[in-house]
Amino acid sequence: MLLSLKWLREFVPVEAGAQEVGDRLTMLGLELEDIIHPYDAIKDIVVGHVLTKEAHPDSDHLAVCTVDVGQEEVLNIVCGAPNVAAGQKVPVALVGTTMPGGMVIKKAKLRGVPSFGMICSERELGLSEDHNGIMVLPEGFKVGTRLIDALDLDTEILEIGITPNRGDCLSVLGLAREAALAFKLPLTLPRVHVEAQGSDWASEWAVNIPNPDLCPFYQLRLVEGVTIRQSPMWMRHRLHAVGVRPISNIVDVTNYILMELGQPLHAFDRDKLEGGRTEISVARDGERLVTLDGQERVLTSADLLIRDGVKPVALAGVMGGLNTEISDASRNVVVESAVFRPETIRKTARRLALASEASYRFERGVDQINSRFAMDRAVSLMAELSGGVVRTGACTQEPKLWVAPHPRFRVQRTVELLGMDVEPAFCADTLERLGCGLDRSDEADWKVTTPSWRSDLSREVDLIEEIARVKGMDTIPETLPAVSRPLDRFGQPESRYGFLSRIKGWGRGLGLNEAENYSFVGHKELDHLGLSKEGRIDIINPLTEEQNVLRPEIAPSLLQNVRTNIAHGNMGVRLFEVANVFEADPASQTTAKESARLGMVMYGSLYDTAWPNAEIDAGYADIRGLVEHFAAFLNLSAPVFTRDENTHPFLAPCVRVTVDGKHVGVVGQVKTQLADAYHARKPIWLAELDLETLWELHRAARIVFKALSVFPASSRDVTVIAPLTLSVAAVEKHIRDMRIAILEDVTLIDLYEPKDTEERNLTFRLTFRKADRTLKDAEVDKEREKVAQSLIKNLGVRI
Repeated sequence: MLLSLKWLREFVPVEAGAQEVGDRLTMLGLELEDIIHPYDAIKDIVVGHVLTKEAHPDSDHLAVCTVDVGQEEVLNIVCGAPNVAAGQKVPVALVGTTMPGGMVIKKAKLRGVPSFGMICSERELGLSEDHNGIMVLPEGFKVGTRLIDALDLDTEILEIGITPNRGDCLSVLGLAREAALAFKLPLTLPRVHVEAQGSDWASEWAVNIPNPDLCPFYQLRLVEGVTIRQSPMWMRHRLHAVGVRPISNIVDVTNYILMELGQPLHAFDRDKLEGGRTEISVARDGERLVTLDGQERVLTSADLLIRDGVKPVALAGVMGGLNTEISDASRNVVVESAVFRPETIRKTARRLALASEASYRFERGVDQINSRFAMDRAVSLMAELSGGVVRTGACTQEPKLWVAPHPRFRVQRTVELLGMDVEPAFCADTLERLGCGLDRSDEADWKVTTPSWRSDLSREVDLIEEIARVKGMDTIPETLPAVSRPLDRFGQPESRYGFLSRIKGWGRGLGLNEAENYSFVGHKELDHLGLSKEGRIDIINPLTEEQNVLRPEIAPSLLQNVRTNIAHGNMGVRLFEVANVFEADPASQTTAKESARLGMVMYGSLYDTAWPNAEIDAGYADIRGLVEHFAAFLNLSAPVFTRDENTHPFLAPCVRVTVDGKHVGVVGQVKTQLADAYHARKPIWLAELDLETLWELHRAARIVFKALSVFPASSRDVTVIAPLTLSVAAVEKHIRDMRIAILEDVTLIDLYEPKDTEERNLTFRLTFRKADRTLKDAEVDKEREKVAQSLIKNLGVRI
């Protein structure tokens, strides 16, 4: 929101400068983002007086003028504007002045005649697009004064960041209320007097609202006999200063009221309206309207239309129709002031990608009580600036009255929540200065009536927040929070949130970096990875084409993270993410199924460059080790890893992870040709686990404690020559299923695949231990031989 300091002072007599005003508003939660000086580029332009105008001796379209600029000598200036004349007051750029476009004015000869400056047009000054001639100033302007001082321009503009819940601050009035609160100053509203004439127009025109929820308030007024022309300088320059392009007096008034009071208005050409009535109702599917930007819009039943008795004339709350546009020929104007349901306007504006200043405010809610005042201010200005007459009577429909919320307020509750003492007198004064009504018949429990412009105040905590921001968030003392774990919670099942939080702690504890990504990815990304198109959930109004679908897996996001890290020169990536993925589910109430996943990715160096062995890169054993460690962390049995080439086509190899017979995820390497798209020059290893299934297994797991043996373990290795079709998991499972009493663990320690053969060598380490004594070598060798012979007999391998 752009706020003119000069405009603000018309509401609040604040003497502080722009920086101090911005700082005070920032402390109230309205952040000062910048201070803009919109007319700095013309600060050196001065007011001049054209004394004489003579024809140029060597040109038909140039004139030689003598101009008084308040200096000792009168300047000779050659001018080509057709409207320059003796006796005019004009803006003059002196020699050495830098113009808004960057041009520096120099002494020059034009067709042999010396020129010592330039008489400027409005476009050359950046004040408007008008370049039909020079800018002619009022006769009362003093020669030699700076133009920005003579025009009394808004030279300081505060750019204020407005949070979504503070739609009331999207106007000078709204920010003036905040400034009055910050500086403890009175607030003065503009004086409005409407001189209405003629018969009651309300008897000639009807307004119909079939659905009050969509439009709780609607009002029309008629201004007759207007002349469409340029707005006066003060209005044009003020609108320009706050980023609004001046158009014509009638349209400029609607924009002026929008910026001043926060009420969007719209002006229709009365002579283009038909049927003697206006209806506010939903559009028909496929209905069309050409809006003011010349675009034909195809509407749906979710859009709200303004219709006259014959045709649609405006897209409610978003943009007017071209068929009732104000033009230079317009003589009678109908002005609209309304309140529409924010959700409806938001959906229409987003679907059509048609954001406007009006829709931006309607989406956040406008003040229904203020709508009448805004209308009166608008029609009085229109009559004043156009020479028109306001007709008596307003066509008003208010089928749904605004009802003020009545939240309770307790001083003691405020003290408890804020952690600091606040006086009842301060609370009462603050709430009253906010515009609230107070019923303090019960001193311990007040009844509050919130103002119409503060739709965000509906609960006691909202009022307590207001007390805190006015008191000053910086005044709340710093104290450590009291943390306790009540014994009455002991033994209760772990919550899903607690489970997911504990997993994040596990990942960080292993030295992995936690990633947090948007839930949005692009169809192009999913197609690149070969993921199924079935079950994807499209986003209707995506921020970008790279974020137009909810992600069905975490892998695409982590791969983007790898690309970003590589681009920043990080050659060792170890990331994990705990988040939800989405799949279309017609049976669900929301038509979408959400499930939690754990994604992990490893790329490049296992260790930082300062560590020994920094050149060692991550491999399959490392990503698999993370999965095994995670299963142990959840007190689950050892996972089983088997090849699965069908479910994840972007992984090769793709390894299916199973725990207690249930599929819980996949592990694998991203195919080299796909990894190239992420600028990877080394293997990318991924793992993605289904946390919903793992949570069920974890909750059902039984933790068994047993004493640690004090006797040493004995190890033996066994190497088998096995066909490539025989998986490591199958060999491990066979050994474990032999249920050898003293066999404690089986681990694959080496794998060798000779070229041009269909076999490979697998070396397993067998760990033996007995709980009550030290094992003898003969016992260990015997059991090792028993394993070898069983493998030969049952799996057909060679030792």
